[in-house]
Amino acid sequence: MGLRSRLACPRQPWQSSHALLLLPIALIVVITLVDIHSPDDVHLGPALVIAPALTPSFAGTRSTAFVAALAVAAQTVIAAFHGGLSTTNHIVQIGTLAVLSVVIVVYCCVRDRRRRQLAQVRSVAEAAQHVLLWPLPEQLGPLRVACLYLAAEDEAQIGGDLYAATRTDNGVRVMIGDVRGKGLSAIGEAALLLGAFREAAHRQDSLPDLAAALEESVSRYLADFEPVEELGERFATALLMEIPDGDPVTRMTSCGHPPPLLLSPGNEVSVPSLHPSPPMGVHATSPADYTLDVFSFEPGDTLLLYTDGVIEARDENGGFYPLADRLTRWTHASPETLLHHIRRDLHEHTGGPLDDDVALIALHRTPTAHRHRHHGLGIHTDGFRRRSGAEQRGA
Repeated sequence: MGLRSRLACPRQPWQSSHALLLLPIALIVVITLVDIHSPDDVHLGPALVIAPALTPSFAGTRSTAFVAALAVAAQTVIAAFHGGLSTTNHIVQIGTLAVLSVVIVVYCCVRDRRRRQLAQVRSVAEAAQHVLLWPLPEQLGPLRVACLYLAAEDEAQIGGDLYAATRTDNGVRVMIGDVRGKGLSAIGEAALLLGAFREAAHRQDSLPDLAAALEESVSRYLADFEPVEELGERFATALLMEIPDGDPVTRMTSCGHPPPLLLSPGNEVSVPSLHPSPPMGVHATSPADYTLDVFSFEPGDTLLLYTDGVIEARDENGGFYPLADRLTRWTHASPETLLHHIRRDLHEHTGGPLDDDVALIALHRTPTAHRHRHHGLGIHTDGFRRRSGAEQRGA
């Protein structure tokens, strides 16, 4: 660091724990000197316990033990100046201060050990999250991508919500899902679903085929590992999406998952009318049981995928978070800025920690990806521009 940097960032010693140790040490010195020069009927020695009691707030076990030993030594010095160490009053004061100091040091030792354990747990949890939820690239073909994950269990940093995206030969396939439960108990199902998607997304020709393959993997897992007491109660919702590079549409297959929201220029937010199938793990199905919905996704539009932890977040009065209404403010925002606004607004709405895990993906089709407008798309009653049945069959 050069001289200019040192001048620009002067060191502030009062922010260092070593500098803060001067406070209890000075307190011990002042109390000792005042007590020594005070009349015999004035006893300030018991106030020395303030010093070791104050130290754990900014220092560790060793520093606390040092201050505690110094306080006991100061009490011994005071006793020597006021009647000697043999008096009952001084023996009781020294013994009491020593016991309290030991208790404070033990507390500090336990606190530091728990801090180290918590830091280790968080480190492992963050590593597990990176393994399960691979960071999505900022650009996937014609799409700008941003994602956000908020775990209900802060210590875990991971839970039952999941997302994944991958490039195919002629487009992008995306999945967002929600495993029943939250936190560490849902990691097993989430890991299974993510692994199955990453393997099957490149092998299955259509989204119904992909959904059936994922259903088979989930059902096989539950048959082997589902506890008897939770039989039939563990499942996962998922929304599968396919966005071709050369066609301004998006294909969707929903397995009990909330529909996405389409943000269009002009502060327009619309919701597709999907035909969802049951969640995965409820019962085995074939590809014919899944519906393929096709909607327009023009250059300049943004699709927001989310889990139910967003729309089910409640304020202090029990009101749900009005996601669609809030999005009308940010239809022109970039994916990163959009998720930043949602995160801040969601925390303001709840006024505290979330009750459920939250996952969001924002997909923005860049205007340069497809310059001409796609004709033959009618306006659907829900506000999404939907292709006709013949076009869906030919997709």
